[in-house]
Amino acid sequence: MKKFSRRDFFKTGLSAGIGIAILSKFNFLNGKEINKKKGGPIVIASRNGLKASQKAMEMLKAGSDPLDAVIAGVNLVENNPNDLGIGYGGLPNEEGVVELDASVMHGPTHNAGGVASLRNIKYPSKVAKLIMERTDHVLLVGEGALRFAKAHGFKEENLLTDRARKIWLRWKETLSDRDDWFPPKEIEKELEEVFHYGTINCLAIDSKGNIAGVTSTSGLAFKIPGRVGDSPIIGAGLYVDNEVGAAGSTGRGEANLLNCGSFTVVEFMRKGYSPEEACLKTLKRIAHTTKKQPYLLDEKRRPKFSLTFYALNKKGEFGAASMWSGAKFVVHDGVENKILDCAYLYKRVR
Repeated sequence: MKKFSRRDFFKTGLSAGIGIAILSKFNFLNGKEINKKKGGPIVIASRNGLKASQKAMEMLKAGSDPLDAVIAGVNLVENNPNDLGIGYGGLPNEEGVVELDASVMHGPTHNAGGVASLRNIKYPSKVAKLIMERTDHVLLVGEGALRFAKAHGFKEENLLTDRARKIWLRWKETLSDRDDWFPPKEIEKELEEVFHYGTINCLAIDSKGNIAGVTSTSGLAFKIPGRVGDSPIIGAGLYVDNEVGAAGSTGRGEANLLNCGSFTVVEFMRKGYSPEEACLKTLKRIAHTTKKQPYLLDEKRRPKFSLTFYALNKKGEFGAASMWSGAKFVVHDGVENKILDCAYLYKRVR
């Protein structure tokens, strides 16, 4: 490699600085709107993100980077033992071990990070951000992800709460009548309803038009150890383009993975569709491709699973759509933090 003197170094740095200044001035004079268009602040999140959106908006108003804001909001949910689908308290895999997935993406730098099958670390979204910032990688998994987190000071802790353990144990005891596991004579009422998956997605745009997003989950309950869904995969569970918008998802990860859903939503917005329209068009595409997998269809050849997309664009417009009616999402517009109905592809008949 060619060696540089201190003089070369400073000359190079000086010329680069002048170049950046000229470029910035050129962009301004030519009316470029990248990172300048005011479309926010707006925060959108999945139904379980009411506290997350509140925290994120508070930070946006205080001048925080949108990625820091949404991660701080999601951390509140990751630390909630009553949420069975995310972080501490999430339902475990089939062996009774909690495995977490998360992804983050930062619009201004178009950089991202993800972590999958992470054990014993409460805040996977924070680890995903460190992967983005402190490595040349996008995704770390399993033991490697755990070692990386520990190298950065994260402490291992047991993420399996007593409630999640009881639900897992009930599943194991009732899985088959041909083994030696017996359920108790009386089942606790709180264990009657078991949520098989749960995820949080949170997206934000600040007052400068900068966009970021995060998705975090404990994944499919009682999954095969090592199973990875869509949440930590950039383009599936999350995608951000600072010139267009952002999208994220909750629901059946496998269906989303096979269709690169969040990327598709953003690409539809690039073509001029509203966030809600982009979500619906993506769901229609997934419904169409799912017809090649008959075991996932009902008697009318419609997908039996749930899948929801959340999106916002550069203008600060937002929307969400679900495969089936009844889903809701959260929006904080800077004035009010509210829960809204998602658009839907199919109406559920009860």
